[in-house]
Formats: sequence, C-alpha cells, structure tokens
Amino acid sequence: MTAAPLLASLAPCTGSPPGPASLPFTWREAALRGLRGDCPRCSEAKLFRKWLKPVDHCLACRQDWSFERADDFPAYISIFVTGHVMAPLIIALIGEFGMSTWATLAVILPLAMIMMLGLLQPAKGAVLATMWWSGMGTFARERPIGHPDHLDLK
Repeated sequence: MTAAPLLASLAPCTGSPPGPASLPFTWREAALRGLRGDCPRCSEAKLFRKWLKPVDHCLACRQDWSFERADDFPAYISIFVTGHVMAPLIIALIGEFGMSTWATLAVILPLAMIMMLGLLQPAKGAVLATMWWSGMGTFARERPIGHPDHLDLK
C-alpha cells in the first residue's frame, strides 16, 4: 500500500460545502435545536446516530459534525444539574421525612443515575450547537441574512 491513499484517508473530509439551511437567528435557538437532538444548523435531521455519537454529516444540510468533540463538558453539565436538583431532595428525605441513610440511598442513587444519563445527550447536543454557533474548531461562523453579525462576503 502506498502512502498517498493512506494520507488521503486520514485527511479531513472536505466534500461539498454545507447546503442552504434555515439558520437559527439566535444562540438560544441553536442550543434548543441541539437539546432536542436535531441539527443546530438546519433542524431538519437528527444530530445523533447513536446515543452519544453524532452523525458524520447532516442528511439535510450536509454540515460536517465528524471532527468536533464536546469532550467532558456535557458530563460536567449533567453532574452539575443532577447535583443541584438532588441536593434539596436529599435534605428533605433525611431532614423532613427522617428516612434512614440506606433508604435514602435506595431512592437517590437510581434517580441520580437516570437523571445523569438522561441529561447527557441533550447536554452534548447543546454543547455542539454552542460550538457551531460560536465558530469554534473547524466550524464556520454562519448567521442568517438580517442578523447583526451576518457577513456578506460578495
């Protein structure tokens, strides 16, 4: 095997540029699209092909999602939100209802696991949407026509 095909397979997929899309007008709109698991750029197709694995390219607008990584930030968000929701519940169960430690753990641990795992995909979608909106990494910063930050490159 020669080095050229190997190097070509390792090069980023440039392919065709993303097609026209109904770009979100605000960061909040892009983040909500990501939270729902939809493509933040067009909201026409799903962002994830598996639970936490984004699609390589959006089927509708052809946005490339293959090179972006949210790393651990979605997990931090999930833990932060779960902890802030669970803390008052733990205090109420022990303080107000007088539950034993073992009974409290039997209620809290499964609930915390379900919350953390349930929040991971929406958090990752919102993080990817924020990265796209901000133009971080390999993303081009795009704004709809009429947006104050829109760059008309004619």
